[in-house]
Amino acid sequence: MKSAWLDKVASVTLGCGLSREVRLSPDIPCEEGVVVAVRVLTDKNTYNQIELPSGRMASLKKGDVVAGALGHRRALFGYSGHLPEKLAPGDRINLLNIGGVIGVCTSVNPDLGPPFECEVLGAILHFPYLGERIGVPARIGGETLEAHPPVDVGSVPVLAMVGTCMSAGKTAATCAIIRHLAHRGLSIHAFKATGVSLRRDILAMEDAGAREIAIFTELGIVTTTAKNAARITRTLMTKAAAGRPDVVVFELGDGLLGNYGVDAILGDSDIRSRLRGVVLAANDPVGAWGGVQILRDTYSIDPLAVTGPATDNLAGTQIIEERLDVRALNARTQAAELGDFVMESFDLKPKRSE
Repeated sequence: MKSAWLDKVASVTLGCGLSREVRLSPDIPCEEGVVVAVRVLTDKNTYNQIELPSGRMASLKKGDVVAGALGHRRALFGYSGHLPEKLAPGDRINLLNIGGVIGVCTSVNPDLGPPFECEVLGAILHFPYLGERIGVPARIGGETLEAHPPVDVGSVPVLAMVGTCMSAGKTAATCAIIRHLAHRGLSIHAFKATGVSLRRDILAMEDAGAREIAIFTELGIVTTTAKNAARITRTLMTKAAAGRPDVVVFELGDGLLGNYGVDAILGDSDIRSRLRGVVLAANDPVGAWGGVQILRDTYSIDPLAVTGPATDNLAGTQIIEERLDVRALNARTQAAELGDFVMESFDLKPKRSE
């Protein structure tokens, strides 16, 4: 066991409450969520920041010692990588996202350049036994994900935001809806159900007016998959509704055909039956058409509306409304109209005028 001083603590480790000085073990379990310390070996000009537990972004430099968590990633517009099979101090590994997910990179997006290469220093130890210097490898998440969690939202209406892929405008639309509903005096609880650990999106929801926020990382999950996504959503939906907000809004990171378990969530009949509505974010009219068809044909879900870049001007909105028979509302230029449309669809009454 040796000591290390952390220059940066990644947001994925928020639940661990790490201090700058940590104790390290050379014995590293290669399991998702295990917290490790690494030293950055390279410099980058793009995708060169890390999200801190506070939500602030900090630039990484060669030589920085960083705390992150082992995990995997399969991103369309980012890096893809997997958990290492074994790991020891001195081994090389990569930083896969700005939330601090660490793994072996296998695919690089040319717009981002190669990922940070890092030297493994050891597993960061947690000391759970009062008065004893017996350390165990720290792991993210303060709550346990049940094997068969129930889903109970009572009478609270639930809105899900889905997308054709990452960067389709889901978070922007989610925040626009939350902001408008908050302006009308409604209380909103929000969460992110799928994706790779990063707090940026749920912090944006909080900034928009959500009273409570949550993300799957709090359940000890670094990256969601089809095996855990439905259980995560059941847990977070029930938790969000327990505080009796006027509405629960949640975002499904990635896309309908992605790798993070969106299909498992929409395929869960218990979850689906508790959704009052679904809004689809799409980058273009063809994506909107495909997304609407998947929702209708595969999950028997008729989306409330389509938003995203596909609705950035009249050309896109007219095609969507005429060809798909669904409202097309832009979250940037028609935020109030989109929010009012959700309220009308859910029969929500304003508690104050704007």
